[in-house]
Amino acid sequence: MTGLERVLTTLRHEEPDQVPLFELIINEPIIKALHGNVTALDFVELEGLDACCIFENFRVTKQVDSKTFVDEWGITWRMGDAGIHYPVGGPIRTQADLDRLRPPDPDADYRLDNLRQAVKRFGGEKAIFFLGHETFEFSHYLLGGMDRLFLAYIEDPELVDRLSEVIWAYKGKVLANAAAAGADVLMTGDDVAYRSGPIMSPEHFRRYVLPYLKKAVDLSHSAGKPFIKHTDGNLWPILDDLVGTGLDGLDPLEPMAHMDIGEVKRAVGDRITLVGNVDCAELLPRGTEEEVVEAVKETIAKASPGGGHILASSNSLHPAVNPANYRAMVRTAREFGRYPLDGDLLDTYRSKRYMDRYLS
Repeated sequence: MTGLERVLTTLRHEEPDQVPLFELIINEPIIKALHGNVTALDFVELEGLDACCIFENFRVTKQVDSKTFVDEWGITWRMGDAGIHYPVGGPIRTQADLDRLRPPDPDADYRLDNLRQAVKRFGGEKAIFFLGHETFEFSHYLLGGMDRLFLAYIEDPELVDRLSEVIWAYKGKVLANAAAAGADVLMTGDDVAYRSGPIMSPEHFRRYVLPYLKKAVDLSHSAGKPFIKHTDGNLWPILDDLVGTGLDGLDPLEPMAHMDIGEVKRAVGDRITLVGNVDCAELLPRGTEEEVVEAVKETIAKASPGGGHILASSNSLHPAVNPANYRAMVRTAREFGRYPLDGDLLDTYRSKRYMDRYLS
C-alpha cells in the first residue's frame, strides 16, 4: 500500500497493511539532527512517513526586531528560547477596532505555495494533511490574549461573535481552497484544553467554539475530504461534543493529560480514528530507547486493532525530543504495526500503562 492508501483505509476503520505513521509538526532541530540541512518534506520522505502536514503561507508585514514580527492580521509574534514564535499582541480591543480590521486575502496566490509543493512531490503517494483553524485561537491572538477573549465571552459576546465570523470567512475559505488544491485530509489546530481539562467551561465551549468546529467538519465533508481535529489536553468533559460534530479523527490524545488511548478507543473508537499518542512530554525527550519500544508496543496493542489508528507522537517532534528515541519509535512501529497484528502482542500489552510512572 502507499501511505495515502494506508491513511484512507484506517480512516474508514479498516485494517491497512501496517499502522500509518504521521507527525503534525517536525521542528528544525530534529530534522537537522537526523538528516542535516533538509526540508520538512525531505524528512517525511527520508523517514518513510505515510503523511505530511502542511500549513498556509503568510507574509510578514513588519519586522520589529530579529525575534519579533507582525503578520498580515496585525498580530505580533516573538520567538521564544526554543526557536518557536508565539503571539504576544493583537490589534483588536473594541468593536471599533474590529470595524477597521482588514483581514488578509484568503485567495492570495502565495497562500497555498507549500501545499502545491507537497502535492507535486507526494500527490497520490502520501497523505497530504492541511492544517487550518476554526476561530478560537485566532480570536485570542487578535484580542491580544486568552484572558481578553474569556472576559469578552462574559462582557461583550457581540464582539466575540462578530470576530468569529470575520475569522471564519477567511479560515473557511483557506480550507476550501486547500481541498480544491489537492489536500487529502483537512485539519484544524485550535487547542481547547489543558492537561487538567478544557480551557473554558463546557458551556462556553458549546456557545463559542463548537459551532465553528462543526462548520469546519461540514466544509471538509462537502469537499469529499476526511476531517481530523487537533487539540491537546484532557478532553473527557467535551469528548462527546467533539465526536458529535461528525469529525473523522482526533489528534493527538495527549497521555500526560490522562487521555489513555485504550480508554479513548473503547469510548469512541468505533466512531472516529485516533491519531497519536506516544508521549513527547517526558518519554521521547528523557526516556530510554527500551522504554520507547515498550510504549509503542502498548500504543499499537490498545489503539490499532481493527484499524482506526494513525501512530504519532502526542503533539510534535519539538526541540526537546531525543532523535534516537524518535528513531526507536518509528522502528518499533514498523516492526510491530504490521497487520494482522500479533495476538501475543495484544494480550501482553493492551492492559499496560506506561504513563503511570509519569502521572503518579
